[in-house]
Amino acid sequence: MELVIAEKPSVAQSIAAVLGATQRKDGYLEGNEYLVSWCVGHLVELAQPESYEEAWKKWSYESLPIIPQEWQHEVKSDTKAQYQILKKLMHDDRVDAVVCATDAGREGELIFRLTYNMAGCRKPMKRLWISSMEESAIRDGFHNLRPGSDYDNLYHSALCRQEADWLVGINGTRLFTVLYGGKALKVGRVQTPTLAMLVDRESKIMNFKKEAYYMAHIMGNGLDAVSEHISDKTEAERIAGACENGQALVTSVVKEEKWVAPPKLYDLTTLQRDANRLFGFTAKQTLEYTQSLYEKKLVTYPRTDSQYLSDDMEGTAKNVIEAIFNSLLFEQNIMFNPDIKRILNSKKVTDHHAIIPTMEIIKQDLKAIPESEMKILSLCANRLLCATGEKHIYNSTKAVITCNNTVFKVSGKEVWKNGWKEFEDFFKNSYKTAEDKSDAEEEKKLPELHEGMMIAVEQTKVSEHFTQPPKHYTEDSLLSAMERAGNEDMTDDVERKGLGTPATRADIIEKLVKDGFVKREKKQIIPTEDGMKLITVLPDVVKSPKLTADWENALTLVAKGEMEREDFMADIETMVSDLIHTYHEVSDEQKKMFAQEQKVLGKCPNCGGEVVKGKYGAFCKNKCGMNVSRIMGVSLSDEQVESLLDGKKTLLKGLTSKAGKKYDAYIIPSGTEEYHYTKDGEEKSGVQFKFVMEFPNKKFTGKKK
Repeated sequence: MELVIAEKPSVAQSIAAVLGATQRKDGYLEGNEYLVSWCVGHLVELAQPESYEEAWKKWSYESLPIIPQEWQHEVKSDTKAQYQILKKLMHDDRVDAVVCATDAGREGELIFRLTYNMAGCRKPMKRLWISSMEESAIRDGFHNLRPGSDYDNLYHSALCRQEADWLVGINGTRLFTVLYGGKALKVGRVQTPTLAMLVDRESKIMNFKKEAYYMAHIMGNGLDAVSEHISDKTEAERIAGACENGQALVTSVVKEEKWVAPPKLYDLTTLQRDANRLFGFTAKQTLEYTQSLYEKKLVTYPRTDSQYLSDDMEGTAKNVIEAIFNSLLFEQNIMFNPDIKRILNSKKVTDHHAIIPTMEIIKQDLKAIPESEMKILSLCANRLLCATGEKHIYNSTKAVITCNNTVFKVSGKEVWKNGWKEFEDFFKNSYKTAEDKSDAEEEKKLPELHEGMMIAVEQTKVSEHFTQPPKHYTEDSLLSAMERAGNEDMTDDVERKGLGTPATRADIIEKLVKDGFVKREKKQIIPTEDGMKLITVLPDVVKSPKLTADWENALTLVAKGEMEREDFMADIETMVSDLIHTYHEVSDEQKKMFAQEQKVLGKCPNCGGEVVKGKYGAFCKNKCGMNVSRIMGVSLSDEQVESLLDGKKTLLKGLTSKAGKKYDAYIIPSGTEEYHYTKDGEEKSGVQFKFVMEFPNKKFTGKKK
């Protein structure tokens, strides 16, 4: 009997249905010589620093660097029950072998292996590697199970990624939080360089100085020709005025046939970019919607960085294109002869091919699919049609016209074969997409022109323009920048470029937002003040996109068996140690950079210092021992503290008498007094309010006591 372990319950159910394991049990399915169970994401995680050494529990400079000699893992508390079910199944005497059926990628491999190792399983391991949840794909996958050892290098790469992120995150975050105080300054192997790119763009926008420039126009014979940029308005007006009612000479006409090749198929990043540009979806939303479609068997595996299909998928692509027309996603009256060879290239398919719809689109009721998922499905279907369509061909005309010794230029275009853009236009019209309309209008067809032709100037004008700052990043442009980070410094033969992977970039953006270093304003992604300050204090070694891109490439080499795991980790450990030893003190002024604004509630009645609002209640900044956060066991609100510090009579509700009864009372402060008591064998002392109590008048109820 074989135990099959998927990554999610929904995937396990799909696999179980194909295998005939239909009997429901507690945490698994059984039948036809199979047990099918599941993880719930990561069941096992890296242990926290305090699990290794007591000294690592405290955030202090002296405890750094934190580099475990032997890595420890622990079962996640919130998914412990499912882990115990899997452990029991792995040790079941009926089980001869375990099939890893988690998502076919780096993180899926890690999820399974950590669980398998933590459970102490030694049974033979096999690997299911599929790119689609269709029944045929699952059956083919089980007919072609690979030995688990074939994926050892992928597992080593996943371990390197996990441990490197832990080392950089734990050490970097603790180091700079300890040095600067204030809020937790979170540092991450990928998120910090991403934040650095956002801050760099924001700095350029803030330092940009807008400058005006002018263009002189001459109009006639249906043309509107413009001069070069002119910095002086008076000069532009002089040029336009000199051409008024004059004659212009066409000195050059260049006509060219140009074409735009069909786009490539979607990998995850290009799908996320288009979904953000067209629908405003965040990268995380797009991944979630696509993952849901994958689990419904409607699209292929989403976490891919390939934009091609393998050479043996020609027939599949033809069938899916036919299914797209038949599934009413698009009008069926378009004559279409797809060029499928263009999208086939096995050399550019590593773990998974590009994202395309599956044949399930003609079997399932698409009206039942949520609108957001339907948009993603339609995008994937449309991209398959565009990618196999004909070139978009147009004629471009550029003319140079002189008038009164000034050169004017005009250009136009005429489409004579819409090609693949016919599908794109149909899609945009169908969905009324939210694409940015600020782009320049399309060039129009020019009237017939030839060299030596004279044109009567019918009208002139001067238009005012301003130089434009760089645009804020959107998720579309940020994903593109993350993908290209460090490219200019890398050769073409580098395995993987950029920050993170298609599967992780969405989470990186969400972490930056959650930690308060980045905010969303409509489609724009903008660093916060804390984000800007953090990047100014961090060294290049943790914020360099080039260095992080190098690491990502190294992880790919580990996955291919072309780099030793130990060599990669040694580089990371050296970097972390150097970081700790290089940065060990900052000035008092710098320490105030991230200090949180504290609300002052009043003056301390004991020492005259400021009483401020803290995370766990009000306290005296002079730390004189005065307790201003509680009276008689009741926590005080900010308003009550302010009232008492002002010497005002203040109502406290919910006090408890010695008999255990609840009552309300007014507290009137009358100075301070020391207090002493013993708790758990330890002497406690301090200063507290001295007060007089008054009791609210009882309301007359009409009954005798």
